[in-house]
Amino acid sequence: MPHRPVGKIIENQRIIASSAQATVSEAAQLMKKHHVGALMVLEDGRLVGIFTERDALFRVIAEGRDAQATRLAEVMTRAPQTIAPHKLLRSALHMMYEGGFRHVPVVDNEKPLGMVSARDVLSSELAEFESDLARRKHIGEILG
Repeated sequence: MPHRPVGKIIENQRIIASSAQATVSEAAQLMKKHHVGALMVLEDGRLVGIFTERDALFRVIAEGRDAQATRLAEVMTRAPQTIAPHKLLRSALHMMYEGGFRHVPVVDNEKPLGMVSARDVLSSELAEFESDLARRKHIGEILG
């Protein structure tokens, strides 16, 4: 799995994005609607930032800010690290580990393509683990 290109991981993904002028409340509603933990912040089709669950918690709630009035521009992570679609998933994992974050925007020639997350990695690893458990159970039934 870590040897797959990031582009393969996100190939069927729909970009979930907002503008920097949206409120934190609007962004949180968008994230809830699409069941995502982060969204891209775009201006004129270009990535200018990322807003995550952690940003909401640490930069808004913990600071006592009003989610209805606070704009993403005030609390987003500006100019986030990105990864190209041809890079391997292990490169994205390394970025996440080194940077202490769980989401990496995938960008090609300044065009946002999607977002790779720790959850993407865990989901495929979990599926492989479940398949392995099923094989072991089947072998156990055969061997009796």
